[in-house]
Amino acid sequence: MNVGVAHSEVNPNTRVMNSRGMWLTYALGVSMLHIVLLSIPFFSVPVAWTLTNVIHNLGMYVFLHAVKGTPFETPDQGKARLLTHWEQLDYGVQFTSSRKFFTISPIILYFLASFYTKYDPTHFILNTTSLLTVLIPKLPQLHGVRIFGINKY
Repeated sequence: MNVGVAHSEVNPNTRVMNSRGMWLTYALGVSMLHIVLLSIPFFSVPVAWTLTNVIHNLGMYVFLHAVKGTPFETPDQGKARLLTHWEQLDYGVQFTSSRKFFTISPIILYFLASFYTKYDPTHFILNTTSLLTVLIPKLPQLHGVRIFGINKY
């Protein structure tokens, strides 16, 4: 065992979202993104909310559903190599507290964005499309499924 690099988990990706303060850090990051977008003078409030929602969901999609494997050397003999971060989360167990949190948070942000854009059709379509791109891959029925072979390898 190498000193200073050992960890107790077989795959640290499985528990990182449950670590202490992660949910608070996540909420503060989304809030900071929104404040930065609101501080740009030529963005109206509806545009700032829509951009917050779209940027958040794009980041969640890339981080949780597009990137596969682990950044760590794991002793699982490559089992996690073909899994996305969402599929590795909590060892693949469905309906855990962290999975529920990361499923509910884009929905809450969607409701806020829809409310503050006053349900404008253009913003509503953008926000709904953005929400669906992060909610559909989170469904338990799609665990390990690659639609049209996208992100298969």
